[in-house]
Amino acid sequence: MKVKKLKSDGQRSFAVVLETGEEAVENLLAFARAHDVTAASFTALGAFRDVKLGFFDIDKKDYQPIEIDDQVEVLTLVGNFAIQDGEARLHPHVIVSGRDGHAFGGHLLEGHVRPTLEVVVTDEPAHLRRRTDAETGLPLLVP
Repeated sequence: MKVKKLKSDGQRSFAVVLETGEEAVENLLAFARAHDVTAASFTALGAFRDVKLGFFDIDKKDYQPIEIDDQVEVLTLVGNFAIQDGEARLHPHVIVSGRDGHAFGGHLLEGHVRPTLEVVVTDEPAHLRRRTDAETGLPLLVP
C-alpha cells in the first residue's frame, strides 16, 4: 500500500494505492489506523482478481456472501470510515463488472487487488461514530 497526503488544511485528503495481491478491506482499515482517520469518505476505482460481496439478509441479521472467483473491474467503490468502540470501522459498497460486462454489487466483504485499486480518502475534522442497532445487529452511523 502506498499513501500520499494530498491536502491538509482542516480537511485532509489522501491518495491510497493498493497493489496486486493486497486485500482491500484489511489494508483500508490499516490505513485508517495509521493516519488516525475517524470521519472520512472515500471513492475508488481499479480491479480485483477475486471478490466477496455481501447482501444483508435482514431476517438472518447477517450477510449473504456473493463470491466471484475471477478478474473483475471495480466500476465504483464508495464508503466511509467511522469509529465504533474506539476502533476504526469501514463501510464499503462496491459495483464490479465481469468479462461479459455483467455487474454485481453489494457490501465489500473482501477483495484481492489485481493490478491496482486507487482510493481517494477525504477526512473531515470531526468524529463519526457507529453504534450497534439492536433490531438489525448492524453497526449504524450515529450523526
